[in-house]
Amino acid sequence: MAVKTYPLYYAGKLMPWAKGTVANGFVYLAGTEGRDPETDRVVEGIEAQTWMCMEKIKSWLEEMGSSLENIVKITYYVKGEFPDGVGASENWQKARKVKQDFYRKHCPSLCEDKNPPVADLIGVSGLALKEMLIEIAVTAVLPDR
Repeated sequence: MAVKTYPLYYAGKLMPWAKGTVANGFVYLAGTEGRDPETDRVVEGIEAQTWMCMEKIKSWLEEMGSSLENIVKITYYVKGEFPDGVGASENWQKARKVKQDFYRKHCPSLCEDKNPPVADLIGVSGLALKEMLIEIAVTAVLPDR
């Protein structure tokens, strides 16, 4: 089995916590955070964090030879408790809308797809930094070359 691990860059900066691996025709991206690469600060709000995560995922998949259209599994780690107040369920609804808007902009075919990627939603009590509300990990197919 050939495995290649990639250091991941975004906006020209090495992302110290993000890792990507290609193995057996799949691309695996570790959890992606909504941190601004220029400041290393978490962007404010679930919507902005989700958009930042998706921008990084798009960039990294392309760098590794895949694309958003090839995602087969997406895992959302959402801060908060179910189903109380402004917990994971409300944050998840906001994040899902942002993801759909992102898809509409970058790959509209995913919005029309009858077989969307498998998705896991995991409510967590906390992430790496207290300001983080979401982290997203994906698995994608590496297209035949």
